[in-house]
Amino acid sequence: NDTGAGKHWSDNEVRALINIWSDEKIQQMLEGATRNKEIFEEIARRLMKRGIDRDWKQCRTKYKNLKYEYRALQKENEHLGNPRRKMRFYDEVDCILRRQPLGPSSWGCESSSLLSGTKNFSDKIK
Repeated sequence: NDTGAGKHWSDNEVRALINIWSDEKIQQMLEGATRNKEIFEEIARRLMKRGIDRDWKQCRTKYKNLKYEYRALQKENEHLGNPRRKMRFYDEVDCILRRQPLGPSSWGCESSSLLSGTKNFSDKIK
């Protein structure tokens, strides 16, 4: 029985995860939550509605990996002062994570754009 563990995430799956993660309700649930299994079960349910079969552990792992890679790049770019590397979906993750200290009214990301991946989000943040 293939659980899909370790199965590579396609760009569309990652975009769908990021789109769900960008939802204000999910953002609020994740803020300060230490026991977050239920939140990732909800994310997995929403992915399933979009035809993406991922369990809550896979969603949590992907979420944590995206955040870790983003923060590592932030630190590296701060240190070097000149961004040398970028990660896939950097702008989308940047948009979500920069929103946290700002508050919802100043958050310039549009979830429909997050899913399509057609806009350059860094332009909105500068």
